[in-house]
Amino acid sequence: MSTYAPSSEKQPQRASKYHPYPFYSPRFWHGMRTGTWVRLLAENRFRIHPLRLPMALGISLACPVNEALWLLQQCLHGRRLRETTLAAPPIFILGHWRSGTTLMHELIDIDPRLGCPSTFQCFAPHHFIVSEWVFRRFFNWLMPRKRPMDNMAAGWERPQEDEFALMNLGGRSPYRRIAFPNQPPPDLKYLDWETVTESEEKHWLATLDWFLRAVTLQTDRRLVLKSPTHTGRIGVLARYFPGSKFIHMTRDPRSLFPSTCRLWQGLDEVQSLQRPAVDRLEGYVVECLQRIYRGFHRDVDSLPDDRIIHVRYEDLVADPVAQLDRVYQQLNLEHFATVRPALQTWVESQHRQYETNRHCLSPEMETRLQSDWAEYFRRYGY
Repeated sequence: MSTYAPSSEKQPQRASKYHPYPFYSPRFWHGMRTGTWVRLLAENRFRIHPLRLPMALGISLACPVNEALWLLQQCLHGRRLRETTLAAPPIFILGHWRSGTTLMHELIDIDPRLGCPSTFQCFAPHHFIVSEWVFRRFFNWLMPRKRPMDNMAAGWERPQEDEFALMNLGGRSPYRRIAFPNQPPPDLKYLDWETVTESEEKHWLATLDWFLRAVTLQTDRRLVLKSPTHTGRIGVLARYFPGSKFIHMTRDPRSLFPSTCRLWQGLDEVQSLQRPAVDRLEGYVVECLQRIYRGFHRDVDSLPDDRIIHVRYEDLVADPVAQLDRVYQQLNLEHFATVRPALQTWVESQHRQYETNRHCLSPEMETRLQSDWAEYFRRYGY
């Protein structure tokens, strides 16, 4: 029996009712090319639930389209892609899932001088340069208006996690677990980076670099990237991108844990090719935080103060403008005064209408978290 209990009025028993994704909505895997898709299926021995076979068929039909569009993009823009360089070292938003990284990403995206990878770019990384305008203009109806896990706005143009792009480009990613949640979770070493080999690191960084250059070709702005999976990779990212900046989000683990369980349960119901076993989630969530913060704490203290700032979710929700002001000052990001009016308008029109989901935690699970996540509680004052 699960020991976390999200608010009953916000999460009916059947996740398929809770999540407003119709059958024809895009899944993460629709952006893969044929080789990556077949490898994902083969590594999980094609253990697809019969009721998910139509989804698998739809993804299989999308793969040749991705191949053709990738070839078209290479023909039209291949040389420009190879010659493109980043406009400036990226800014990375780090932190565990459900710690406020999405809210920070949305706020940063208000600054017109900065660019965030869009949802379409991350879901269709092979060919978005030639195809994104078509989907934005004619296929917005495929996307729900709000993210089901937290009521944030959704859409092809909204900022998104670049981890999805890396996965669809064939990079190793823990997110591949979502396709087959009942199998042993893959690629966990890419959360703490302790046992990633030199050749694996080189391939992973080359994939990330290609994607960022493609986004830069579209935007020609300094990029702001948000993926919780990057948290434990802060050391390799800081070395590969000299001058990069990091915004680290934290949140009370007593809210962080149930909210993350709710996130994975919802994604597994909507995106997976199996009927997910919910009872495996708790251990997975506990282990993931341990791994990413083992990697994070290993390398974070070597960074100077003007490259990293820690922001509490509770403070960001209470006063977004003040916290963004603090971020800009500490990281030496210029001209916050020019961004403040637009930020204030967004807060007044959007943020005040946002309702945080309610969660409760059993005493037994809180005791376990106090033990297993003791370093997180102590280091960030929870």
